[in-house]
Amino acid sequence: MGNILMLVMALVIILIGATVFTNGLEWFGKKMNLSDGAVGSIFAAIGTALPETLVPVIAIIFGSGNSGHSIGVGAIIGAPFMLGTLALFISGVAVIANKKKRPDYPVMRVDTVVMRRDMEYFLALYSLAILCTFLSHPVLRVFIAMTLLLCYGAYALKTIKGNNHGPVEESDLDPCYFSPKSHDPHFAVIMSQVMSSLFLIVWGAYIFVEKIQIISLQLGVSPLILSMIIAPIATELPEKFNSVIWIGRGKDTLAIGNITGAMVFQSSVITAIGIMMTKWELTHAAFVTVLLTFASVGLAYAQIRLKKTLTPSTLLAGGLFYALFLVLVFTGAL
Repeated sequence: MGNILMLVMALVIILIGATVFTNGLEWFGKKMNLSDGAVGSIFAAIGTALPETLVPVIAIIFGSGNSGHSIGVGAIIGAPFMLGTLALFISGVAVIANKKKRPDYPVMRVDTVVMRRDMEYFLALYSLAILCTFLSHPVLRVFIAMTLLLCYGAYALKTIKGNNHGPVEESDLDPCYFSPKSHDPHFAVIMSQVMSSLFLIVWGAYIFVEKIQIISLQLGVSPLILSMIIAPIATELPEKFNSVIWIGRGKDTLAIGNITGAMVFQSSVITAIGIMMTKWELTHAAFVTVLLTFASVGLAYAQIRLKKTLTPSTLLAGGLFYALFLVLVFTGAL
C-alpha cells in the first residue's frame, strides 16, 4: 500500500510540474508573439510531452537492468498510442458536447494544412523509428536517431515560420502562475517558472520509476505493459484536457495541434532517445500498440487528406482502438 501511495504522490508531483511547465511555455510563445498553430503544435505540445520524456530517460539511467529499460520503452511507445487514440477520442467527445455552439457542426474549425503536416511528420518519423527495431548495426541506429532529431528541428522551424495566423490571444491562456495578475509577465519570471516546474517533473519521475519497478514485481505484471498504460495517462492525458477547453472556445487548431504536435515530438525526439539508450527491441505488445496507433491516426489523416475536413466521428474511433488494447491486456492476449 505504501508503494502505491508513493506512486500516486509521484504522479501528482509530475502533473503539477507539467501543468506549471506548460503554462510557462505557452506564455513564452505569447511573449515571442507566435501564432496559435505554433503555440499549440510546439510549445504546448513539448510542455505536455516533457514528463513522458523524462520518465523513460530516468528509467533507463536509474532503473535496474532490464526492468528499467522495459519501463522506458513502455513509456516511449505508450505516449503516441495514448495521444493517437484516447486523446483524439476525448477531443471528439468535446466537439459533440459543444455542437449547439457550432453552427458549422460537425465540421471542425481546424487548419487542415497544419493538421495534415503534423500527421504526415508523425506517420513518417514513427515508421522510421519502428523500422529501427529490425536493425542491429549501431551506425545505422545512430544515423536514424540523428535523422529523427534533425527532422523534428525542421518541423519546429517550419511550424513557427510557416503560419499565416495572428498571434495567440491572451484569452486562450491561463494567467501566468508565477505572476497571475500581470498581463505581460517579465521574461525572467516566465523562465523561473519553467525551471522550477522542470525540477518537480524530474523529482516526480524518479519516484515514479522506482515504484513502478517494485509494484510490477509485486503484481507479476510486465513493467513494459504497466508503464505503457500508467505513464502516458497519468503524466500527459490530464494536460490534454487543455484541448477540451480550447474546443469549447472554438479554437480547434490549438486543441488538435496540442495533440498532433506532441505526437510528432514523441515519435522523433523521444524515440531517438530510446534508440540510442536502449536495445530498442520491441515486444509483441509494443507492436500491437504501434499498429493501433497507425490505424487511429491514419483514419483522421485520410479524412483530412481526401475531404479537407475533420469531424468528431473520425476522432471517436480512437476510443475503440484504445478499448481493444485494454481488452487484449486484461484477457492476457498481450
